Amino acid sequence: MAENKPETKEEPGKKDAKPKKAKKQSSSGPDLATILGFIVAFGGIGAGFMMEHGNPKDIAQITAALIVLGGTLGAVMITTPLNVVMRAAARLPSLFFPSVPVMDAIIDEIIGYAGVARKSGIVSLEAQASNIKDPFLKKALGLAVDGIETSNIRDIMELEMSIGEHRDEAEAKVFEAAGGYAPTIGIIGAVLGLIQVMKNLANIEEVGRGIAVAFVATIYGVATANIVFLPAANKLKARAAERMRARELMLEGVLSIAEGLNQNLIRMKLSAYSEKHEKPAREKAKKKADAKAGAKADAPPNAAPAEG
Repeated sequence: MAENKPETKEEPGKKDAKPKKAKKQSSSGPDLATILGFIVAFGGIGAGFMMEHGNPKDIAQITAALIVLGGTLGAVMITTPLNVVMRAAARLPSLFFPSVPVMDAIIDEIIGYAGVARKSGIVSLEAQASNIKDPFLKKALGLAVDGIETSNIRDIMELEMSIGEHRDEAEAKVFEAAGGYAPTIGIIGAVLGLIQVMKNLANIEEVGRGIAVAFVATIYGVATANIVFLPAANKLKARAAERMRARELMLEGVLSIAEGLNQNLIRMKLSAYSEKHEKPAREKAKKKADAKAGAKADAPPNAAPAEG
């Protein structure tokens, strides 16, 4: 009967580990930086154009957009496997509504698992491991519960991290490729427009209007490359780096549980990944430094009589 008590205490521990901080491991919401970036970029260009007495109809050319976007998409599909293009397209919503890893929530979840493992043994985490939402953490903790050596766990999970990194890089390169092709496709569109202009050389008014329309394709190509495609590629790389950092945190946490470290030591070890946990440490260090500085400031009056 006494042995059943740790199991009843395991339930609160289970709740600590499982508060689906797995669900709250990542915060999803609108990315204001991306949204405001598009507004500022297009708004600034549009405002400048209007200040020069431009007419929005002058740059609203469906044919130019069709040439640039269609040509760019076709070029990307030629250079990149279709499954990678589809994965990259599926990433587009994450530019505006990302799922950002919350390091503090991940640390708290891992500390919860560590508490259960210390009380009842790592095997007691088997049921909780099967309910973890994050596939990376689920696999790593499952390996630890199965009694796999920590060195082998590290090798297996680092291989998975490497494969995930390559996938993320391939998806970002799709947008990089689009950013490289779009300006050139825009020039092709401008040349096609100029060919049509040459047919109307007898009418000077038509020539002027035709040249203006022809260069809209160049604007579309350069604008989409430098405001949409290349920034999107860099944003996806930044998000991939955040996910990689979260996975490193998960791996270090699981390895610490497998090694039998206590919760306080694990929290200290993982605090490097969290600004929230670093802040008190920095403040504590600052207080110690201030105390030492104050002690030194009190020393000269005491030392003066000794010199005399």
